[in-house]
Amino acid sequence: MATATKLKLHTMLGNYPNTKALKSGEIRSDLVDFDFVEVKVANNLFKKIVREAAYDCAELAIVTYLQAKTYGKPYVLLPAVVVGRGQHHTIAYNAERGMLKPSELAGKRVGVRAYTVTTGTWVRGMLAHDYGVDLDKVEWITFEDPHVAEYRDPKTVKRAPPGKELLQMLLDGELDAAVVGDKLPDPRLRHLIPDADEAARKWALSHGGVPINHMVVLREEIARSRLDVAKELFRLLLASKRALKSPTDGTPLDPLRFGVEACRPTLKIIIDFCVRQKLIPGKIAVDALFDDATRGLAP
Repeated sequence: MATATKLKLHTMLGNYPNTKALKSGEIRSDLVDFDFVEVKVANNLFKKIVREAAYDCAELAIVTYLQAKTYGKPYVLLPAVVVGRGQHHTIAYNAERGMLKPSELAGKRVGVRAYTVTTGTWVRGMLAHDYGVDLDKVEWITFEDPHVAEYRDPKTVKRAPPGKELLQMLLDGELDAAVVGDKLPDPRLRHLIPDADEAARKWALSHGGVPINHMVVLREEIARSRLDVAKELFRLLLASKRALKSPTDGTPLDPLRFGVEACRPTLKIIIDFCVRQKLIPGKIAVDALFDDATRGLAP
């Protein structure tokens, strides 16, 4: 029987519209079964991936993966995006304390959950490249350790005092701005980048796609020994995404791109941002993120 040869993958995958069909069992496989771990916020388990190699298959933030690759962690990337979005709207300031422009960030204190988070990396890169911000003249205040234990933050990064919280520090004026995430958590806050949604749309159209947040990784040993499993995993993820019937499919505004070539432009940009921000020691070729099992995967 086919089920007798199935490989069970211990898997960490968040609950998103594009993963629902796969996680619910609506989409099935004759080749693999999934042992899904319960997870509310996927990034809470990223440390377990890169410090303990806890899962056979998992979603992982792209900056965390680039650092994991640098330090030889045993995972290979699949060209499958499960979380992607514009980033311009994620950095905010407290308007009650006066207006703030990106060009005024020199000498300011800017909070971010951890220096290595992918959203923060995208935002810093955009501020530097598109708004002329000298990142070395900003004091970056963090609240958590990097996911990859071997990495050490640059000297311009400082840790917030124990017990302090990012939002309260921003509201109290102890931070001038902060990367607060997808939604503004307080009505007093305003987007630092004007017309953030339109800026994000224009950025995606001119840079080859929406910024990548999370992609899928597979244990290196499985990818190397079971090419059929890597192909099947890619197929299942793509089928689950297509079950959404999104109007952005196949356009530069599609946040969930599949295949190396579809992801290549934004992967090149985030690699460059990581080098410039001292998150990785040197450039990594996009093709080197994949192996023979995953590099050729395409819709």
